[in-house]
Amino acid sequence: MIDGEKPVDWGMAETLAYATLVDDGKRVRITGQDTGRGTFFHRHAVLHNQGDGSTYVPLANIHNKQGPFEIYDSVLSEAAVVAFEYGYATAEPGGLTVWEAQFGDFGNGAQVVIDQFISSGEQKWRRMCGLTMLLPHGYEGQGPEHSSARLERYLQLCAEQNMQVVVPSSPAQVYHMLRRQVVRPMRRPLVVMSPKSLLRHPLCVSSLDDLTEGDFQPAIGEMDDLDPSKVKRVVMCAGKVYYDLLKARREQEIDDVAIVRIEQLYPFPLEAVKEVIAPYGNAKDFVWCQEEPQNQGAWYSSQHNFRAALPDGATLSYAGRAASASPAVGYMSVHQKQQKALVQDALTLK
Repeated sequence: MIDGEKPVDWGMAETLAYATLVDDGKRVRITGQDTGRGTFFHRHAVLHNQGDGSTYVPLANIHNKQGPFEIYDSVLSEAAVVAFEYGYATAEPGGLTVWEAQFGDFGNGAQVVIDQFISSGEQKWRRMCGLTMLLPHGYEGQGPEHSSARLERYLQLCAEQNMQVVVPSSPAQVYHMLRRQVVRPMRRPLVVMSPKSLLRHPLCVSSLDDLTEGDFQPAIGEMDDLDPSKVKRVVMCAGKVYYDLLKARREQEIDDVAIVRIEQLYPFPLEAVKEVIAPYGNAKDFVWCQEEPQNQGAWYSSQHNFRAALPDGATLSYAGRAASASPAVGYMSVHQKQQKALVQDALTLK
């Protein structure tokens, strides 16, 4: 990847973000149940010697004047670990402090810390905190406890610019997002719906130029070469479902439906969203597509923001799973049927 022989994948972009930060003398600290390798084997931050049991951390050995790089596999006690890392990030504002859930659903175990400290600490005590939470999220058919990081809960807690909720969809986006959290002069919690299958998705790649010359994009416009004047519907989405929509549209050779991504759901990037939908002046039919059930995900908490970005006379509809008491179904066959239906609903003009 460094030689340009292959495009950059998610693990490489994330590693490069940490490397550039410690190269600049910044501290990077990561904790979670499986952070050394990454739950889905994408990080490989700690190398293990099979002969003598010793370990080696490449990112901690770049050069003598680098910043510290610390990574710890923590106990399965989310409330305790997240509470500690909240305090650490508050006391150490100059670096990047990351807590990663093994699966995003496991953030449930730290909900009291999220409610009492992370979302409201600035308003209650004027305590600034730049803690980053990586919460693997995405509907892969793995059941209720391994699908949803409960995006809706974090969005419900958002007000007064208290934290950031981001759903990055490319390696370049995660690279710039992590660097932005440290480089810009603002310290507020960053909640990330990070991926699972996208870690190795053939379309979820970036170039080195995307990393070296780009920046974080809160909204991303249509990537295929569509004629904007022919577009009758614009589908807005976030995260993994984008690639399902893109694949289905290409297979069906649909050329009158555009797909745009909203990468940052809070603070909502109103002007950026207006900009990416502006080319489609003939489209009055807009859709928000999500994998989560209708009472979950971004629909209820963010639809007022989606509507605010639409042109006069446009309508907004929903494409996704029906409301459910459970985050996901427990059968792969049912999951696949639901997923195919929601994608088709988003792409099919009425």
